[in-house]
Amino acid sequence: MTTDGFVASHARDAHFERGLRSFFEYRDLGIKDATQGRVAAHVIRSAAGQAFSSQPHMHETEFQLVYVLKGWIEFEYEGQGVVRLEAGSCVHQPPGIRHRELGHSEDVEMLEIVLPGNFTTREVSSVDGGDSPTRVPGSRIIGSGI
Repeated sequence: MTTDGFVASHARDAHFERGLRSFFEYRDLGIKDATQGRVAAHVIRSAAGQAFSSQPHMHETEFQLVYVLKGWIEFEYEGQGVVRLEAGSCVHQPPGIRHRELGHSEDVEMLEIVLPGNFTTREVSSVDGGDSPTRVPGSRIIGSGI
């Protein structure tokens, strides 16, 4: 049995940094390196004092799951309308679904799992579609969809 790719990430050693969205901070759980980029996992939390953007966007992913650990966040999803996620809530965002954030609590914390670990985020003009997506610069490198 091989132990290649084993990783354990502990809250006591947590390091958060800015990423794709300036109003969030991201804690890389080490999964992307452990899986050679096949899967990314992050803990995402609100960045103090930063206003959020409600820019509609979509992600070119194979799989994206968001589980709310603490607080709340509200999204508008293409074909689904407004969805409020609270602590204990989980959402699977299908590949390419258009969405935008409507707001979040100051204490929001989420676990995000995405395949592949590196993916592209594209801005769109609306959640309902009818436009051509525009790539968000640098999104492929960050690999966090929220």
